[in-house]
Amino acid sequence: MTEDFNSVERRAWSAVVTLSMRVPSALDSRLQREFGLTHFEYRVMALLNDAPARRMRLSMLAARGHGSISRLSHVVSKLERVGWARREAAESGRGIEAVLTEAGQAKVVAATPDYVVAIRKLVLDGLDDPQKAELAVLGERLSLHLVHTLGDVAAGQSALDR
Repeated sequence: MTEDFNSVERRAWSAVVTLSMRVPSALDSRLQREFGLTHFEYRVMALLNDAPARRMRLSMLAARGHGSISRLSHVVSKLERVGWARREAAESGRGIEAVLTEAGQAKVVAATPDYVVAIRKLVLDGLDDPQKAELAVLGERLSLHLVHTLGDVAAGQSALDR
């Protein structure tokens, strides 16, 4: 497969694969060991913590967390079991929302400083300030490209499915 790439494309793709596999794995290990959370669970709780009234529709939470509704449902079930979140009918009357509890908020607030240290150590400390700015631009460009290529994840249909 990589024979179809030119040398720059091969290097770029190799870097993306390495980052996309090693960073989440390292974050999972660290968050599990220190806080009993996976990276995805932390991400869901952090998104809820930043949301108005610490609540968000499940479909929006799945899209913003970059996970499927099924995966999110399993995570919210776990968070409910340990008292860090609950499900409620949406205030609009349409759909279900996940709500971060006070205990969940305390957990994500406690984990955040360690999470930031890990991100700095794993990724950001390897770059100087102009490279960090360049990474931000490139990451945003690629994220927008994915939205255009894959479609609206929250709607559950992608361009590749059509």
